[in-house]
Amino acid sequence: MSRTARQKNGINIHHIMSRGISEIILFKDSNDKEKFLNLLKKYKKAYMIKIYSYIIMDTHYHLQINDNGADISKFMKSINQSYAQYYNKRYNRHGHVFADRFKSKPIQSDRYAVVVSLYIHNNPKDISKYRNCINKYKYSSIHAYLNKKSPKNDLIDTDFILNHFSLNRYEAAKNYLGLILNSSNKDIEDKIKLLKKEYTYVKDNHILVRNFKPEKIIDFIKYFTKKTFCINGKYNHKNMELKSLCVFLLRCLCNFKLNDISNIIGNISNSNTLKLYENGLFLASSKKYKNIINNFISYSKSSQLQITNT
Repeated sequence: MSRTARQKNGINIHHIMSRGISEIILFKDSNDKEKFLNLLKKYKKAYMIKIYSYIIMDTHYHLQINDNGADISKFMKSINQSYAQYYNKRYNRHGHVFADRFKSKPIQSDRYAVVVSLYIHNNPKDISKYRNCINKYKYSSIHAYLNKKSPKNDLIDTDFILNHFSLNRYEAAKNYLGLILNSSNKDIEDKIKLLKKEYTYVKDNHILVRNFKPEKIIDFIKYFTKKTFCINGKYNHKNMELKSLCVFLLRCLCNFKLNDISNIIGNISNSNTLKLYENGLFLASSKKYKNIINNFISYSKSSQLQITNT
């Protein structure tokens, strides 16, 4: 029996939790947790989502994200599937790693968003050595909120949460940590139950609408690279780079499935389309193409303005 598709309700901020199957420890050591963080960083860029909070425990993880117009099911599938492949290879096993699908709860108000962030960062209190010092738990986004320098902090957008406490960064971080340390897990869970019914959520004004036409992206690749390019052309080394970039943008900015992109290209399997996408994601992380998404958005606005003025 096929699974029912998740309903999309127009709310952009979500509390996500995913747990390993009962017979395994999902994250056995720091290498596993670092691998997961690298995947989170990789697919954050691929889907252009915003991450407000995360925690990685041994058996499960929590995320608080703003989907920024992306399909969170695709985002989560990319992360969990990639981690499962890594896990099975590392531990020489086969089969499922995660227990069913991830859980996702829409966050319907600003206050609810703050409380969920507190709840996520409060998870280490269940471990006795971190009960009074959750800020010392390594695999938590709490460090980004406390201004601790770390490359991992680039993952996190802290302003949305901290601005509810103070516009002064130092005061906001101080007040935020104080609230966590003085709140029990039960206190926070009770607040969540109350705030689930509240609906005073103001959406982010910069949500990326992902309804671009494939033709627009193909034209941009030609414009941006100043090279002749046909996405339907036969494979050769010269157009591999351009085709990979195009597939990456189609998946990121059109919310297309691999099968949709395969149909656009023609005469290609989904597995080969996935290889093009992965290569495009790698290229988009390089110095040469690191701003390609923003460049496309600027190009799209400019071309639309020209049409309007004609």
